[in-house]
Amino acid sequence: MLITFLLSGCINAAAPVPSTPTVTVPSETTEPVRPVPTPTTLPGVQRLVGIGDVHGDFDAARAVLRLAGVLDNSDHWIGGETVVVQVGDQLDRGEGEQAILELFEQLAEEAFAAGGGFYPLIGNHESMNVQLDLRYVTEGGFKDFAEFDDGSAWLDKYDEAERGRVAAFAPGGPMANILAQHNVVQVVGDTLFVHGGIVPSVASYGLEKLNLETQQWMLGKGKEPAVLSGDDSPVWSRHYSDEPDEKDCALLDETLNALSLSRMVVAHTIQDGGINSACDDKVWRVDVGMSAHYGGEPAALEITADGVVVLTK
Repeated sequence: MLITFLLSGCINAAAPVPSTPTVTVPSETTEPVRPVPTPTTLPGVQRLVGIGDVHGDFDAARAVLRLAGVLDNSDHWIGGETVVVQVGDQLDRGEGEQAILELFEQLAEEAFAAGGGFYPLIGNHESMNVQLDLRYVTEGGFKDFAEFDDGSAWLDKYDEAERGRVAAFAPGGPMANILAQHNVVQVVGDTLFVHGGIVPSVASYGLEKLNLETQQWMLGKGKEPAVLSGDDSPVWSRHYSDEPDEKDCALLDETLNALSLSRMVVAHTIQDGGINSACDDKVWRVDVGMSAHYGGEPAALEITADGVVVLTK
């Protein structure tokens, strides 16, 4: 809106007319912009949903989102203010990977616009693809990204079938740049989401530092952080997902206490009996092998003020 005013007093027709100052008032209809990457820590919400590995199965990804009540039959967000965290491993073992990445980016925008959130995380298979460790890629998974082979000389050292995928996922490549918008670890309220698990040493390293360094590496602007490798890596750890003992539960307690959080949600290890908890409900395991490669059924974790509920068909 433009505000125009005249100086007080009489204006003589022969006198020069003073210039008209203008003030621009910001439009109240300006849409908020989704922060990319997402802040590591977000406030608590009324409804929070955790989803595990989908491994290239587009149908399974859609099925679990519909089970959670956030995706309509036209593949658009209907979750309102619900926040969904998909705990990594969108890639490998299936042939719908590009469709999954595209859907997830679309939902991130639509959910934000609706007052909610959709946050896919980095799992070990995302990091492996940026490392160009392609051992779990299917034949269809190579063909799906063949369009990214632009004939650059640096691709000549790779097999012809691999070149498109290599160009897409190498640090700084178009798919790596999409993955760089995602976090390794996401905190929402008093719940921490991560693919493998966070141990005390990683908590001390710093969650924001971990996210930032990983994103910079994927953008081709830095080295891969060493903390992403090894048995204690946030994307590889099985301390809490594979029959945790007292020692593992003690690690979990120490981590949650250091971060002032109540629970951790992890994936990475398939739970044959479905989504379940361990260590006095302080860790929830959400990898149910729902992709076609494993033959499981969709399931999701719902966290509200009323408690934690497992959603199944």
